[in-house]
Amino acid sequence: MRKALASALFVLAAVLAPGLAAAQDVHTFTRIQLSDQFWSEGASFGDLNNDGANDVISGPWWWEGPEFKARHEYYPATTTFQLKLGPMTSVTVPGFEGTLGKENKYSNNFFVWAYDFNNDKWNDILIIGFPGQDTSWFENPKGKDGHWVRHKIFDETDNESPTFADLTGDGKPELVCITKGQYGYAEPDWSDPAKPWTFHAISPNNKYGNFTHGMGLGDVNGDKRLDLLEKDGWWEQPASRASDPVWRFHPQPMGTGGSQMFAYDVNGDGLNDIITALTAHAFGLAWYEQYREGSEIKFREHIVMNKDPKDNPYGVKFSEIHAIALVDMDGDGLKDLVTGKRFWSHGRTGDPDRNDAAVVYWFKLARNADKSVDFIPYLVDNESGVGTQVVAGDINGDGLPDIVIGNKRGTFVHLHQKKTVSREEWQKAQPKRGDTQPGQSR
Repeated sequence: MRKALASALFVLAAVLAPGLAAAQDVHTFTRIQLSDQFWSEGASFGDLNNDGANDVISGPWWWEGPEFKARHEYYPATTTFQLKLGPMTSVTVPGFEGTLGKENKYSNNFFVWAYDFNNDKWNDILIIGFPGQDTSWFENPKGKDGHWVRHKIFDETDNESPTFADLTGDGKPELVCITKGQYGYAEPDWSDPAKPWTFHAISPNNKYGNFTHGMGLGDVNGDKRLDLLEKDGWWEQPASRASDPVWRFHPQPMGTGGSQMFAYDVNGDGLNDIITALTAHAFGLAWYEQYREGSEIKFREHIVMNKDPKDNPYGVKFSEIHAIALVDMDGDGLKDLVTGKRFWSHGRTGDPDRNDAAVVYWFKLARNADKSVDFIPYLVDNESGVGTQVVAGDINGDGLPDIVIGNKRGTFVHLHQKKTVSREEWQKAQPKRGDTQPGQSR
């Protein structure tokens, strides 16, 4: 593993009294690269060996926290590719062909979560494979060596932003996705979660494809029930799901299909807005402000970032926004955006600006008195990027959200630190309007 201090800082400031600035906390990230091999499009963390420390999961491997040096294989890591070095020489490289190779390939592992499925007090691992393929969970052997027992629980998981979350409000998570042309969710029989899970369609068969982009969950209308968000609108969860009714669809165009989507009150007016990338393989990050005309729910589009640096007040621009996390990064009580570039998502000759820096940013949500908002961009790193999944959370228990990433460049952990600095140092670390941030092109 190699460590490198991230090249940019982000800042939070607390105010003790009007006009009196308190000590300024400057935050940094230390990048830890666990692997340079391409095994997965996502990564996550959880305590897998019950030692009280979170471990990192990416592809067929998990690394023991808090040092992340000891690596364990929980399913067979047999994939390799041939890298041609010359007319007569090639080498065998472990993993799928990512940035260590030349051709555009994909892994068979797109999303991962840690969860105790069989209630034995040991976290298991849920893996969503390539779109259109199966989803399985791997049973924790409780400290024993060897591969974990695989339980294939769903045959066809479609959409490139499926999720594992409590959609129904029963306190247990479901697999939310598309399958065979319909949006819906799959839930287990919790008395035997290794059996195939039951799918409940919430939409008609609109022939949604395996590679449909953009999806999320959130309470849009304030009825305390989570709705399903997608690029063309949102599906309203009914008061009763008995007999699997079709949910009411509310059309609202939100790009051509981007990333994870969120319903969150961005401007503090009491109405949940919608946050999404506009397209996963080009440009665009936006939030849709909810407003009401009588009882009718409507939205106004606000662009955070697009294909021209002038579209962002700070001059930030990057493509391939294929993953977003919504997390309070600076402890101010407001949730911020963590995202970045899915480097070479369609290979070295695919998407626009595909060879630009593999950046990771967090965008600080700042609310203004007039209900307008600012998303202030802070560069976390420019040598990792995101995958189809980016996970932000406190890995090492210090109260600060860290970031975990798996993609074509490898597996990364960005550990978060903070220190108190002078006012002058704090001001130097602030992004400036009109600037081009490190790792960007104008």
